[in-house]
Amino acid sequence: MPHNLHLRAIPRWIALFFAALLVSSCAYRQAAQPIGAAPVVATNTGRVSGTVEGELNVFRGIPYAAPPVGDLRWQAPRPAARWDGVRDATAFGAACKQPPIPSASFYYSQLPATSEDCLTLNVWAPRHAADAPVIVYIHGGSLQIGSSADPLYSGENFAARGVVFVSINYRLGVLGWLAHPALSARSPEGVSGNYGLLDQIAALHWVRDNIASFGGDAGNVTVMGESAGALSVSYLLTSPAARGLFDKAILESANTRAVPALHEAAFGLPSAEDIGTTLMSSLGADTLDDMLSMDADTLTVAAARARFTPQGTIDGAVLPKQVVETFDAGEQAKVPLIAGFNSGEVRTQRAFLPEAPPSAEAYEAAIRAGYGDLAPAFLAIYPASDIKNSMVGTLRDAIYGWATERMVRLQSAAGIPAYLYLFDHCQPEARARDICAFHASELPFVFGHLDAGHMPPNWPGVAGDADAPALSDAMLDYWTSFAASGTPHSASNAAWAPYGDTEAFMTFAGRPRAGRNPIPGMFELQETWVRRHYATGAKWFLEVGVRAAPQADEPQ
Repeated sequence: MPHNLHLRAIPRWIALFFAALLVSSCAYRQAAQPIGAAPVVATNTGRVSGTVEGELNVFRGIPYAAPPVGDLRWQAPRPAARWDGVRDATAFGAACKQPPIPSASFYYSQLPATSEDCLTLNVWAPRHAADAPVIVYIHGGSLQIGSSADPLYSGENFAARGVVFVSINYRLGVLGWLAHPALSARSPEGVSGNYGLLDQIAALHWVRDNIASFGGDAGNVTVMGESAGALSVSYLLTSPAARGLFDKAILESANTRAVPALHEAAFGLPSAEDIGTTLMSSLGADTLDDMLSMDADTLTVAAARARFTPQGTIDGAVLPKQVVETFDAGEQAKVPLIAGFNSGEVRTQRAFLPEAPPSAEAYEAAIRAGYGDLAPAFLAIYPASDIKNSMVGTLRDAIYGWATERMVRLQSAAGIPAYLYLFDHCQPEARARDICAFHASELPFVFGHLDAGHMPPNWPGVAGDADAPALSDAMLDYWTSFAASGTPHSASNAAWAPYGDTEAFMTFAGRPRAGRNPIPGMFELQETWVRRHYATGAKWFLEVGVRAAPQADEPQ
């Protein structure tokens, strides 16, 4: 869920939008427990005791790495310390440090306590699971906010369908994504940044080494994320450090924007180290020791106010190349994918839209100036006859639609099954607020949490939505069957074909509907647009539509 901030060097409207650990283990099968007894499981750092919830065993707040505090701040995660006896695992761990957001914010959710000691995970497992498929969920929040304790992400409905479901915390904001020359200098690899990504990789190592104890199959792991979580999954698909740690991936509302390179400016962005240097100066810190001694809350809030954008860093090691480059080279993890986006993604992000032109003529003139020879194709998809919805569609596709279809296309071209979806469902309360199929609105359906107690407090409910329960059941069927077998299936719903050569996709609206070519011409237009910008090293992510810079036609 996006609430992004950036350095002052980056335009404010972009700022608004963006608000290798290896452990050895000995896995133990979960011992049979008396009915009603607290389940106890042995992990490679000690035993943990959870709770029985219906037919599930649930464990919360298990450390998967050492607390990244003190001198371990801005270092790769270290193994968690062993403990004696049985550790209580009945309560969620602290959320990672993050700036507060107003309770009136659309994406506000109440957090548990926050701490730098936050590298924990949670497990929902069928009580008698053995070799069950595993899903590891990475929460969204622009790499800036969020927590695995959010009720929306509670994994019981996945576990009730036979999946061992794991959700994780990872470092956020400046504590998770800062690069700086002094941090690179103290790293054995000579790099910095990507600490939150390294946390995610550490959690996957923990799953590989321990999940059999909970009844999961370490050889059948699906990584899943939404928004910043899906962005994280795209990083995992391209990171050599994550290779072999998962077998399938689900990406909900991903993007593949360019991110800063560690040492040099690229694609209109300063280097990641320059961004960190500017931030340190703005915070009044002269040395790394000053930053290390700064109170975590003060640091986190100050960095957000300075518009620091947490994001990946192209460091040549954890992230060797841009996601786009890695997929172009065919060097991504060759695993089956589900990837999709929502038809109304930016309807809850209207602050990021530019001012609409005063007339259809002014709109067309701006598009012809910005798109040159591509203007006729653009106007065919985003016409001047409906400026409002055309501008919403333009930004949606520039951020989510193109990136999603591109990953699915290239994975399909590599001979790997990849499945595309479009979430287009609109409950009456959302329609009344003109936010149909908004960013993240698929999550209550995917998780089977349609009640107000699980949804964020400012979201529309499903009152009057007769289709919601069946649609949610279908999506849970598709997601869990994909985790089990690599093929999404729901017995009483439409067959979901892989994207392949026919551009097959699934629409989720009322009931699942199979189709082909979700937005005709969109991918081809966006691909041509991005490639032209990418070839010249220009910005190519959000400078689109009426905001596009004037340019000449492509030379013939």
